Amino acid sequence: MSRSISHHWARHLWAGTLAIALVGCVYSARAATVPAPAAAVGLVTRDKVALRAAPRDSAASQTLLWRGEALEIRGSKGDFLQVWDHHRERGGYVRATQLMRVSTDAAETPQLLALMAFVSEQPGSEPLGLALAAAAIQALPAAALQGPQGAAVMDAIGRQAERLAERASSGTGRTDDPLLTAHLDVARRHGVQLVSREQDGRMTVCYDGDAYRRLLAMPAANAEQKARAAMALTRSECLEAPARAADREALDEGLADLLARADVPALPVHWRARLATRQAEVWSRLAFARAQRASTDTARSAAQRAIDAIGRVDKTELVDDDLSRFHAAAVRVNAVRWAAAPAAALTGRLAITTRRADDGQSCVSLRDPKAKADAPALAERCSWGQVWAASAAPNREGTALALAVQPVDGWRELWVFRKDASGWNVQVLPPAALQPGTGYAEFAGWEPGGQRLLVAREAIAEGKTIRRFEVVNAATLTPERTALDAEALGPFSRWPDPAWKRDSLALR
Repeated sequence: MSRSISHHWARHLWAGTLAIALVGCVYSARAATVPAPAAAVGLVTRDKVALRAAPRDSAASQTLLWRGEALEIRGSKGDFLQVWDHHRERGGYVRATQLMRVSTDAAETPQLLALMAFVSEQPGSEPLGLALAAAAIQALPAAALQGPQGAAVMDAIGRQAERLAERASSGTGRTDDPLLTAHLDVARRHGVQLVSREQDGRMTVCYDGDAYRRLLAMPAANAEQKARAAMALTRSECLEAPARAADREALDEGLADLLARADVPALPVHWRARLATRQAEVWSRLAFARAQRASTDTARSAAQRAIDAIGRVDKTELVDDDLSRFHAAAVRVNAVRWAAAPAAALTGRLAITTRRADDGQSCVSLRDPKAKADAPALAERCSWGQVWAASAAPNREGTALALAVQPVDGWRELWVFRKDASGWNVQVLPPAALQPGTGYAEFAGWEPGGQRLLVAREAIAEGKTIRRFEVVNAATLTPERTALDAEALGPFSRWPDPAWKRDSLALR
């Protein structure tokens, strides 16, 4: 990071003409030879501070000031400081105890950085922490801005901006909350840009990540700082998904590369677990996207990388929030795990073939392997999603077949072809009775006689992961027995499909 970049940051982090005074008019050729004197700066340390017309508490309040606002100090009178607010273009008096004098002198840098580090960890003090970060950028020499100190400042900016965005997104941070509104306004004047993203009907306020992108470009940034930046920049709820599938895939490829560069041996175990969880999520999306465009080999590679990533996570190292993200990623990976399976020929009484319809759908035909090639299909059903042909599992009696079909990324359904008195029909069992989101319904085995099948279902609903194991009637697809633990159901101990028991993440 060059000194010119630091001045760019200072201009945005410090408000109005006060920023120009602090920069010292560096963009002026004359200022290069005749430096302008630095203005005395005070930062408001609390909220709802009155800017008064005279140096006494009984004087009229002209406006309210908020934590983190920067004021130019022009004098003092008794217990009050005379200040000028460049943002509002008005002057007044503020009690000296409500302002923090800030020096951008290089000699004061250690104290300034220590103060920034302390304030940055205080929830609710984000605007003040951002102002201190701006002052640190001004005070640090060019070489220090490129070193560990500069990386610490960028990390502090990113963390506080993210925390402020979380406040704005949470249920307690209402948009009509005057304190939150004021803090967002002060942060915006400090150059922090927050954006709103909508996903699944829910609005999320996100930091645009500028400080984190700068941090990742700094060789002096340590492993944990880079990992934190990579995690922030790859949050799915804060990404603006392109409309074209090819662009979405390219975006995910870039995210996978970013995460790979941040995953280094020097990281603590819990940070590596977090990165692996996010890598599993990204690679699962890539596996589905590649399978959709019939790139079988690259889809298999992506799915295997997703499976490997989720397998590297040590759950004992995760806190509650990390654990919920791990389970969400595991659901996504399990939904697409059939992409990693090699194609397998059915040897029973039933077989399936797939074809691409004229409208682009994938059509599944159920056939009798002993029938002539031109014989009509026993049953057929089409889908715009991805048919995982390798998952086809017929019962021993040849009267039913289970098949995994993924209509959208992260959501896998179970199709059951079954013969009854009227002929063959196809029914669909979703992961849950919800709009498609994240989840899977998967075949886990047949009971002897082929009238019932074992099913594992898991879905994320209202922020919770719901997993259950069921013995399902093949004729109606209604659960006859249900448990939250597979071991609580005898059929899952006696008749589980060996491949399911070996490969499924439902038993994680």
